[in-house]
Amino acid sequence: MSLLQEVELELFTNRFAAMAAEMGEMLRRTALSTNVRDRLDFSCALLDAEGGLVVNAPHIPVHLGALGLCVRKLRAGVEMAPGDAVVTNHPAWGGSHLPDVTVVNPVHDDNGELLGYVASRAHHAEIGGRRPGSMPPDATCLAEEGVVLAPVHLVKEGQARWAEMRALLAGGPFPSRAVEENIADLNAALAANHRGAAALRRLARDAGTGDVRHYMALLKETARRRLESALASRAAGRYEAVERLDDGTPICVAIELSGNRARIDFNGTGGVHPGNLNAPPAIVQSAVLYVLRLLLNEPLPLNEGLMEAVDLEVPEGLLNPPFPDDPAAAPAVVGGNVETSQRVVDSLVKALGLLAGGQGTMNNLLFGNERFGYYETICGGAGAGDGFSGENAIHTHMTNTRITDPEILEARYPVRLERFAVREGSGGKGRYPGGDGVVRELTFLEPMALSLVSQHRLEEPFGLEGGGCGEVGRQRLVHANGEESVLAGIDQADVQSGDRLILETPGGGAWGTE
Repeated sequence: MSLLQEVELELFTNRFAAMAAEMGEMLRRTALSTNVRDRLDFSCALLDAEGGLVVNAPHIPVHLGALGLCVRKLRAGVEMAPGDAVVTNHPAWGGSHLPDVTVVNPVHDDNGELLGYVASRAHHAEIGGRRPGSMPPDATCLAEEGVVLAPVHLVKEGQARWAEMRALLAGGPFPSRAVEENIADLNAALAANHRGAAALRRLARDAGTGDVRHYMALLKETARRRLESALASRAAGRYEAVERLDDGTPICVAIELSGNRARIDFNGTGGVHPGNLNAPPAIVQSAVLYVLRLLLNEPLPLNEGLMEAVDLEVPEGLLNPPFPDDPAAAPAVVGGNVETSQRVVDSLVKALGLLAGGQGTMNNLLFGNERFGYYETICGGAGAGDGFSGENAIHTHMTNTRITDPEILEARYPVRLERFAVREGSGGKGRYPGGDGVVRELTFLEPMALSLVSQHRLEEPFGLEGGGCGEVGRQRLVHANGEESVLAGIDQADVQSGDRLILETPGGGAWGTE
């Protein structure tokens, strides 16, 4: 590549990245829900005309790696003409779990040629299901987790279909408890996509459609070449690891490095999970893409050019469950997105020896009633690496959200935040210690349903090179009458006014002996 091409590529890369960032800011500013507006649980991306991920803003890794697969499935199965917008949350169509709702718009230039796609994926804290918050811990099928949106046009030939969308959200066996909030956040996603589409069309006018397509392709090619170089610099051979979910289900990975290519094989991983920890293929691709980006270790936007140097084998089972047409016959997946994705990353970084295990969970906490549903993920300890200690009290790997500010939490919901502090000493001990988790303590001010979906309550976050393991998480309810009850990592309870939840998140593993 000539110096001029390198300069032009850098300019186009930053233009593409700015579009995704503008989309994200538009989504944040126009959304209604706490989950999107304050916790920033959303992602925006730009994709090429074949549906390949080109560039993203620094949003949520578990969303971003899945968007390419989602758009390609929509592109193959749904007609998307100029002025259309399609919405889905179905895992068979590249979705992750039902609360993550994706809106996709095709983008055409002034001559009607397809430039690419813009996509927004946002977590709706309430989209139905058996319990408020749409992440029922005891779900065994997809239908129990909320409203299932197989691909449907939200906008067709420029005409929005809000009445049809309201009917979908309010229908089915477990309808949404917050339809108007859903509609508001879908409006925000449309606004974000319109902002990105307008910016891409403007760039095509200024630089030409040919150049836009050329530099999209060149960015992906650059990612492929740089990953090939990173793979070639590592010793050829077979790298293996096994991690286990808290219920003993294995996640097995074998990574074969040969020259400038890698083969990643998940054979040996458990079968279809009877609960909600099944991870659709889009989630597995997100985890793989994220770890490849770690392996690259240089500033380059996350894009699917990285996958061109990799052969991926994912057998049917936990990481590739079947999805029959009937949601009542399809496996539950809500924990697969948030929890199994983290453990897949653990397995990959363990096999490659990149760093010790982090908290390996998002500590999903949900509460609500028929009036509202609230959702948050809670930070913990990061794993240490060769030459650095793990960070304390941080979201790790596949999540990248904020936690709700105390003032907003207490003003909008009937809870009181009693304590939010570092859980001292919970990180693994070693030459480079693991990061500490946190303690989060909430008092409920009215009766409501409480749900928890988490991992590393039994299996310890691993250390590497002789480093100690991080401490497992734990949680308990202190009832208003003074009695206590211990909660499992995946559990639910009905709480009363005055009941208090004390949740302690896992620490990260250490690197090296002390």
